Amino acid sequence: MLLIYLLFPVSFTLITVFAWKIFEKAGYPGWASIVPFYNLYIWLKIIDKPMWWYLLLLFPFLNVFMIMLMLVETAKCFDKFELWEQGLTVIIPFVALPYLGHSPDQHYIPPDKRKKVKKSKQREWVDAIIFAVIAATIIRTFLIEAYTIPTSSMEKSLLRGDFLFVSKIAYGPKNPNTPLSFPFVHHTMPMSSDRKSFLEWIKLPYFRFPGYTTIKNNDVVVFNYPEGDTVSTVFQSNQSYYSLCRDYGRENVMKNKRKFGNIIYRPVDKRENYIKRCIGIAGDTLEVIDRKVYVNGKYAGLPPGGQYMYFVNSGPLNRKFQDKLDISGEDYNLFRNRGILPLTDEAYKELSGLSAVKEIVPLLEKEGKWDPRLFPFDSVYPWNADNYGPVYIPKKGDVIRLNTGNISIYERLIDVYENNDLRIDGDDIYINGEKADTYTIQMDYFWLMGDNRHNSADSRFWGFVPEDHVVGKAVFVWLSLDPDRNLGDGKIRWNKIFRFIR
Repeated sequence: MLLIYLLFPVSFTLITVFAWKIFEKAGYPGWASIVPFYNLYIWLKIIDKPMWWYLLLLFPFLNVFMIMLMLVETAKCFDKFELWEQGLTVIIPFVALPYLGHSPDQHYIPPDKRKKVKKSKQREWVDAIIFAVIAATIIRTFLIEAYTIPTSSMEKSLLRGDFLFVSKIAYGPKNPNTPLSFPFVHHTMPMSSDRKSFLEWIKLPYFRFPGYTTIKNNDVVVFNYPEGDTVSTVFQSNQSYYSLCRDYGRENVMKNKRKFGNIIYRPVDKRENYIKRCIGIAGDTLEVIDRKVYVNGKYAGLPPGGQYMYFVNSGPLNRKFQDKLDISGEDYNLFRNRGILPLTDEAYKELSGLSAVKEIVPLLEKEGKWDPRLFPFDSVYPWNADNYGPVYIPKKGDVIRLNTGNISIYERLIDVYENNDLRIDGDDIYINGEKADTYTIQMDYFWLMGDNRHNSADSRFWGFVPEDHVVGKAVFVWLSLDPDRNLGDGKIRWNKIFRFIR
């Protein structure tokens, strides 16, 4: 890991290889341009910038931004002050630097002797906007990004309307698969349901830079939705394309555009972002027995603030009691319409003590009752949300024995996540055209579940989360707004802001 951190800054010194002749024009030996770290020192002297810039150049990801600034300053040393000239120097330095160095018409002008160019107000605004966009893009891609909780699947640990920061450097930032994209837009352009916000002219393979920790059991993780590779523009990620095909048939989904819209593909980094708690890491065996989660045979416990569903036989609950139990508007509507209420253990005890409450019954599906909506969508595994597994979570290097009995568990992993051609012919399994009875796992996988256990679309519904789908670790809530209230009526949840996520 240390070696990678050292090599990463070195890699950004290699750009000076194209500046050999520029070094010579500035009065320095050309060979200095190919000596790692020393070349950056000389480059800063050429553009007459302070040596504290050098320290910033040693920080991964920040050095990308610093190199861009140094390229702009280099262009200025050759009397290039137009926006398009500086832009080309940044975008194609492997062309611009040799041109400036080799062309006899291009002359180096020391920064203290070049002409002073007064920028117009418009140019100042354009430069400021470009600076802000580039800086923000680097920060949100490689360091930290802001997210909002849109659903109640993590209540009461995380609430609808919570605004949080997600650390990309915790597990190590991954490079974007599609680096050419519209700034600050995830996958779809505004005012459109299917117009992509990214270009696929350049596709980068998965690579994750080293982080300062690894995913551990009970971490709250943001990740790309595993079934989000193919989506209906009508349903988006509210119901996956694959579940639509199971419910309505693939041919109907593909042809009935009035009901399903267009069917589009998204690369990994442009799939919907989800947030759940990591219940099982690679190498764990997970089982749910009577709604309780067991990992490697040990009861994992319900996270603080976690909820289960109950049938509550009582009259209406007044607003004061709703506030006391922290019952959201979404949960209360479910209770009012169906008599079902998600409750934490504390809220369950509090509600049980009310004389107006006649009965509270846990909603619990019986063992052996098969729910066909759940992964692996195979009646061979008659699992439901409350009685599930056991299921082994694969880790990189595992050699899995394959047969027609268990292929439904590993089919998507082999075929989609790890990009193999999987074909099943009777009792025979073929991988990339060759008959196979084993498979070696290429990535680590994880099992993610919501704390609101009966109101969460999670790994029970779509299976394993591959390591290349992991975005970052949720660390801090900086604002919490109650979507059921107005600004003057307790909209800001003051007791929920500025809290670290457990």
